Amino acid sequence: MKNNKELISEIINDIRHDMTDEEILALLAGSKISVNTDTETKKRATVGQRAADAIAKFAGSWAFIFSFVGVLLAWMVINIIMATNAFDPYPFILLNLVLSCVAAVQAPLIMMSQNRQEEKDRRRAENDYKVNLKTEILIEDLYKKVNRILAKQEALAKLLEKDENNKKDA
Repeated sequence: MKNNKELISEIINDIRHDMTDEEILALLAGSKISVNTDTETKKRATVGQRAADAIAKFAGSWAFIFSFVGVLLAWMVINIIMATNAFDPYPFILLNLVLSCVAAVQAPLIMMSQNRQEEKDRRRAENDYKVNLKTEILIEDLYKKVNRILAKQEALAKLLEKDENNKKDA
């Protein structure tokens, strides 16, 4: 039966195109499989990162869309009703400036949140890879052990059959 080093070398040969031997061995030897990468990421997040995530979460919701449309409509209706005393008359230049500022601030915040989500996804995929690789090694080891047991059973069955035949002949 092959030992774990031989099993690892077989698996390394199978995945050689993805990683070098040193990378795979370092990955398996020093890896700590994380149960919950999201919790770990939340613990390490700064106030700015948490704020960016909260803003991106709200900005990508129907609540934001409905509230934003409501504010826009209210702004326009109030300025149309006020007519000559309006703080932002018909072409709504101030509203245009406000919308541009919102877009200018919101876009980087959403990008920061997406970058953090990408990092979480990358860590989750790496964790899944480690789990799958270790599981493959264990399954291969169990497969070899079961084959050894079956071979021994067959040998014992042959010995028993031979013994029974010898008793019948005698």
